[in-house]
Amino acid sequence: MLDQHLPVLAIILPLIAAPITLVLGRSILSWGFATLISAWACFISWQLLTTTLSEGVISYAVGGWAPPWGIELRIDAVNAFVLLAVSALSTLVLIYSKDSIEKEIKSTNHSLFYTAHLLCLAGLSGILVTGDAFNLFVFLEISSLATYTLVSLASDRRCLTAAFRYLVMGTIGATFILIGVGMLYMKTGTLNMLDLAVRIDAYDSSRTINTGLAFIMVGVSIKLALFPLHMWLPAAYTHAPSAVTAFLASTATKVAVYVMIRFIFTIFGADHVFEDMNMDFILMALAIVAIFKCSYTAAVQSNVKSVLAYSSVAQIGYMILGVSLVSVTGLMAGLIHIFNHALMKGALFMAVGAVFYRVGSVDIQAFRGLGKHMPLTMAAFTIAGLSIIGVPLTVGFISKWYLVTAALEQNHWVLAALVLGGSLLAVIYIGRILEAAYFQKLPETQDPKKIKEVPLLMLAPMWALVLANIYFGIDTSLTTEAARAASELLFQSTTLSTSQLSADPFNTGQLTTNAMGVAP
Repeated sequence: MLDQHLPVLAIILPLIAAPITLVLGRSILSWGFATLISAWACFISWQLLTTTLSEGVISYAVGGWAPPWGIELRIDAVNAFVLLAVSALSTLVLIYSKDSIEKEIKSTNHSLFYTAHLLCLAGLSGILVTGDAFNLFVFLEISSLATYTLVSLASDRRCLTAAFRYLVMGTIGATFILIGVGMLYMKTGTLNMLDLAVRIDAYDSSRTINTGLAFIMVGVSIKLALFPLHMWLPAAYTHAPSAVTAFLASTATKVAVYVMIRFIFTIFGADHVFEDMNMDFILMALAIVAIFKCSYTAAVQSNVKSVLAYSSVAQIGYMILGVSLVSVTGLMAGLIHIFNHALMKGALFMAVGAVFYRVGSVDIQAFRGLGKHMPLTMAAFTIAGLSIIGVPLTVGFISKWYLVTAALEQNHWVLAALVLGGSLLAVIYIGRILEAAYFQKLPETQDPKKIKEVPLLMLAPMWALVLANIYFGIDTSLTTEAARAASELLFQSTTLSTSQLSADPFNTGQLTTNAMGVAP
C-alpha cells in the first residue's frame, strides 16, 4: 500500500519533518533526523525512477480527484532522474554539514539550518513531481524562501546582502512565472500541464499564449541563472555557508533547468517554441556567451567560491546549449549534464568547505601548500576539477562527449569547437587553484601542525561524490539510459497530435493511482 503513495511521500515526508526538526532543537538529534528523512526521500526517488523506466509514467491523483479537475502528481523518466540527483545530494550534504556548520553557522541557528534544508528539499521535490502549473509556482516559492534563509545563516555578515539580492531577483523571477501561468489560465481555463498542452495546441497563434511563454521563459531564466540574468548567483554562492553552497549549486539551478525543459516540451511544444518563436537561436547565443564570458570571469577571481560560482553559470550554459540543439541527443546531453554537474560541483564545494574548516579562508592564496597537508581533500578537489574540465574517465567527459556528438550530428562544427574551447578555459581557472595547492609552499602565517585533514563525516560524502564522478564516467548505463528515455519521451510528447492527446490525455500507457492508492 505504501508503494502506491510514493509520489506524494517524496513531498510530504520532508515537509512534515521540517517543523519536527526545529522542535528537536540544537542537538545531534536534529542532524540525525534530518539526514534520515533525506535518505528516505532518496530511496523513494530511486524506487520511482526504476518504476518509470520499467512500467512507464506514474500519475497520482491527489484527493481522489482525477485530472484535469484535481491536482496531479506525474512522474516520468525526466523528473524521476532529476529527483534522484536532488535527494541523493541532499543526503550527502546533510552528512557533511554536521561538522561544517560548526565553523560557519552560529549554534543557535543549527536547527534552523536543518529545518530550512528540509523545506527546500520538499519544495524542489514538489517542483519536479507536480503536474499542475500553479502548484509548480507554489513549490518554487517554498524552495526559494527556504533558500534565502539558508544563504543568510553564515557568520559572515555579507551573506545578508547576498541573500537580499537573491530574494529580490528570485521574487522578480517568480512574479514573471506567475504572470505567465496566469495568462495561460486566462486563455485556456486549465492549469494541468497535459491539459494545457492540449488546449494550447488548438490555437495556431495567440498573443496571450506567446506573451505567457515570454514571461515564463524570462522568469525561469532568472531562477536558473542564465546569462545575463545570473548576477544574484555569484554573491549567494560566495557568502553562503559551504554546506548551503554545496546543496544549492548541486540542486536548485538544475531543477530550474528542468522547469524550462518541462514548459518547452510538455506544455508549449518544441515545434512552437523553436520553430515558430525561434527561441533556439536565442538560447544558443546566450549559452555560448555564458560559457566563455563566465569562464573568463572565473579565471580572474581570487576567491575560490567565486571561481566555482561563475563556473556554475558557464556550466548552465552547456545544459541550455544542449536544449537549444533541438535533438534527442542534444537534450540527452543537457539532461546528463544536470546529473553530472551536480556530482562535480557538490564535490568541489565540499572540498572548498573543508579548506575553510581548517584554514579559515577560501582565497586562492589560502590553498598554497595544501596538497601536502590536506592530501585527501585536495585529491578530491583535483578529480572533481578534472571532471569540470572534461577529462576522460570522468562524468564531465561524458557530458561534453554527447554535447559534441549532438553538434556534429547537425554539422555544427564551429559549435563543437566552441564546446572544446570552453573546456580550455576551465583548465585555466582550475589550474590556478591546483598550482597553488601543489607547487607553492604553505604561507608562513599558517601553523603546519594545525593544518590537517577534516573529520570523517566531511571526507566521506565528499569522496562519495568523487567516486561517483569516476564511476559514472566509466559505467554510463544508468545515466545514459535514463537521459535517453527522458529525451525520447519529451520529443514524443511534443509531436503527439491534439486528437491523440484529447482522446485520453491522462491514462494512456501509465501507472495511475489516486490518494486512496487505487485506480480512479
